[in-house]
Parts: sequence; C-alpha cells; structure tokens
Amino acid sequence: MLDDTLPHVVPLKGGSNFRDLGGYRTADGRTVRRRAVFRSAHLGTLTNEDRAALSKLGVRTIVDLRGVNEAAETPHLIDGVDCRIVGAHIEPQLGDRIRNAVADGTATPHFMMDLFTDHYREYPRRCAPGFRTLFATLSDGTHRPLVFHCTAGKDRTGFASALLLTLLGVSWETVMEDYLRTNELWTGHIGRHPELDIDTRAAIIEARTPYLEAAFEVVRADFGSPEAFAEKALGLDVAARERLRADLLEG
Repeated sequence: MLDDTLPHVVPLKGGSNFRDLGGYRTADGRTVRRRAVFRSAHLGTLTNEDRAALSKLGVRTIVDLRGVNEAAETPHLIDGVDCRIVGAHIEPQLGDRIRNAVADGTATPHFMMDLFTDHYREYPRRCAPGFRTLFATLSDGTHRPLVFHCTAGKDRTGFASALLLTLLGVSWETVMEDYLRTNELWTGHIGRHPELDIDTRAAIIEARTPYLEAAFEVVRADFGSPEAFAEKALGLDVAARERLRADLLEG
C-alpha cells in the first residue's frame, strides 16, 4: 500500500520513470521514508528544469547500474547538481541476443519471454558485485538522498528496488506493484524495435511478473531467503539490515 498524501512520481521533461521509493507501508505498520531513495531510468537527457528538480530534492549520490560502455554512450546530464556518481556496473547481456534473434527470424514472444526470464535469474547469480556496491552506498546515510538507475529503470533497477523494499518489510504484492509501474512511467521505449510485431516487442519492453518472480525464486533456492542473499552476497549482516531499516522506516 502506498501513502499518496505526498507526490510519488517526480515528473521530468527529459527523463522518465523517476520516483520516490518512500511512502510504502510495511507489514509491521511502518512507512518507508520519503525523499531518501529514488529509482529512475537513465539521466542522460535531463533539461535545466530537471536538474533544478534534482537539486531541490537534495540528491547527493547517483548510483549507475549500467555497463561501462552503456554508461559512456549516454553520460549523465547533471551539470550544476551537487552530487557524486558511483558506478555499480552490471553489464547488459540481452542486446546482442535480441539483435541476433531479430536477424535470424527467431524473435517471437515466447523466445523473448524465456530470454528475459533467464536473464533475471542471473541477477542474484552473476550480478551480485554491482548490487553489492549499490547497497553499500545506499547503507551509508551520508550518500542519501540517493538515486539509482539503469537505462530503462526496469530490469536491473527493478530487481534492486524489489530487493530493497522486501528487506524493509514491504509486502510482495506491493513490491510487485512498484515493479510493474514501469509499464506506466517509462517512455524511453517509444520507437524501439519497430521491426517486431506488437507481442514480441511487448515482451522486451514491459516489466512482467514472471521476470521478477524468476529472480526471487533463485534468491530463495540458492540462498534461502532475501535476507540470506543480502548477507551472503551483498555483505549486509543482521546489524547492517537493522540499521538500514532504522534509517529508511518511520512510524
């Protein structure tokens, strides 16, 4: 459940999918603190007004989950925003496979669904170093308010957001609702993959429940629980998780 008494989505003229992760209610009746952690698509097309909005939010740190070359191709447009950028690079693995499937005619909705489901399974297995950097930075209060993002704010950002909210005690139903809101808020897909039929294209650009579920199935199968994953793979022991909850929950 989301407390709608304060704005949740931050409208940006040159960006999209920028939103406050605060306002969600936890199982024990507390609320995730507002204006502390934000999620977003890339910040490489921001306007002067957008940069003023980030400054008004007091953003201190931007954690970039994109791959090294991916980040270099679309650098942040944040001149004048007094913040630092932390690279938590998770290299993209899907682009070449999508292009190859389009080229050889094997790009179908079913193929793309399988491709993305398998890709999400790799987040807890292969991508822990990038997520570890994110959570280490996030856990240090001197870096907040903090924004983390990938390209669309959908997949890598989606998994990271779901993990954070889960560790804070937000219900899975609400976590999934937050994840799926990308389908309303991300505009960067406009004009992409015009050569594909609508169903195949949708499997690529949409956040879908089976994708996120696949990642958390691996978390539980390989580690036992999200908390165990956080401790074993991300370095967040019980004390660190309690500090994070103390910092990011109120009420």
